[in-house]
Amino acid sequence: MTGQQLKNSILQMAVQGKLVPQDPNDEPASVLLERIRAEKEQLIKEGKIKKEKNPSVIFRGADNLPYEKIGKNEPVCIADEVPFDIPESWEWVRLKNIVVKEIKRGKSPTYADNSGILVFAQKCNTKAGIIDLSLAKHLDFKSFAKYPDDEYMQDGDIVVNSTGNGTLGRVGVFHDSDRSNDCVIVPDSHVTTIRINKILVLDYVYYVLVYYQPYFEKNCSGSTNQTELKPLVIANLFIPVPPIEEQRRIIRKLSSVLSLVTKCDEKEVALGVYNTAFPAQLKKSILQYAVQGKLVPQDPADEPASVLLERIRAEKEQLIKAGKIKRDKHESVIFRRDNSYYEKVDGIERCIDDEIPFEIPESWEWCRLKSLTENITSGSRDWAKYYSTTGVAFLRMGNLSKNSFDLRLEHIQRVSIPSKAEGTRTSLQGGDLLFSITGDVGMLGLIPDGFEKAYINQHTAMIRFLPQMRNKYIPYLLLTDYAQKFYNANQHGIKNSFRLDSIGELLVSIPPEKELFRILQRISLVLSKIAIL
Repeated sequence: MTGQQLKNSILQMAVQGKLVPQDPNDEPASVLLERIRAEKEQLIKEGKIKKEKNPSVIFRGADNLPYEKIGKNEPVCIADEVPFDIPESWEWVRLKNIVVKEIKRGKSPTYADNSGILVFAQKCNTKAGIIDLSLAKHLDFKSFAKYPDDEYMQDGDIVVNSTGNGTLGRVGVFHDSDRSNDCVIVPDSHVTTIRINKILVLDYVYYVLVYYQPYFEKNCSGSTNQTELKPLVIANLFIPVPPIEEQRRIIRKLSSVLSLVTKCDEKEVALGVYNTAFPAQLKKSILQYAVQGKLVPQDPADEPASVLLERIRAEKEQLIKAGKIKRDKHESVIFRRDNSYYEKVDGIERCIDDEIPFEIPESWEWCRLKSLTENITSGSRDWAKYYSTTGVAFLRMGNLSKNSFDLRLEHIQRVSIPSKAEGTRTSLQGGDLLFSITGDVGMLGLIPDGFEKAYINQHTAMIRFLPQMRNKYIPYLLLTDYAQKFYNANQHGIKNSFRLDSIGELLVSIPPEKELFRILQRISLVLSKIAIL
């Protein structure tokens, strides 16, 4: 049960007479309602309120069922209309019969820069459950003249948002303490005000109306864009009225219980954030351990990573000689000497200890990402003119993922490419890793073996690894916080573009080949368990 569901259950118990015990010594609600009727008659005689044409009186019949007499009509049993049973000492009443002012909305305002008269709008009745008059605008004097004195907002006025989606039915209570000064405040046409008889406990009626909020939402009218809660719907609500002393007991109980629910709600929100964030953070921690050589133990019998890198260099050299790939203009070789790391580029050596992001085991090596690739290139430009409902796949940033390298294939754009269009360069193969290079840099997508013919757009880079590294080790490394910091440090311009050359400059920690595959096995096992969390 969520915090909101718990709150709803507590309110239901409160308005049904199940939250606190009844006291046989309490004056019954029928006596309370008689006093309210008498007071209302006096206000009518004094001309302060208008007499209702067809007043409603609800009473309990000899069969103990609720009956309603409207005007001069014969009483009618309303047992099938009232929403639930109530205790013997309680009574039903229409909301309109316990108010001292007609239930209606304010007027459409004309605003002014600074008149000293504020307009109470729906946004002033905030979701947080407080009235915020800093959101109110000033009313033009001509509009103000349309408001009679009794429509100025008073301490204890209940407000109900009455139009629009999202806020319709929201209930609040206006207090004089909400004013920053003695300024006059009037409601606008989107707010219904309810001024109940002060004999009743204000907070009790407020919570009854909060309980009714789902009813308000279901019983609105109008179009989708402009739904309305008519004042008549509010006025005709069935209000369960307990004895006055029980009203006070209910509010005391609600005050203590709902404060606990609020705390539970806060913890629920925090737990939701935790439950969402924890698996992602745990995954990143696992991957960071993996690329630092801390996920599986080292085996001294393993052939060191230096031998693997030599094989990769030889393999790359062979592809260059065969004319299948181009030689890197600035080849990089990283080596260890005197407990420091050095990089040789263009025949020049330099110490790169200040670039090394973390320590790795003795059997591991560092290299640049470009040393492990056949090619790093971006996609084709201006291919929107080739979009079609058929043809080959055209992968874009929307097909990449933020915290994984899974392709998102819900929406694939397709292109029909004419023979003259450049495309060979970015024709994808199984094992290619896609990398977003603008906007949200570092989103990934790994092309699986057997994937359909596909290309990429200019906002996406393709990383094609040498055969020895066509596995998931580098994709996992690119998901680490270490890699993310590298992306952030190397972005340029307003659009956060990321140069292709920068991708290849990322320092990659390389384990021995056998350890690499042990790491991949362990990652697969651990991540499958995290996915269950």
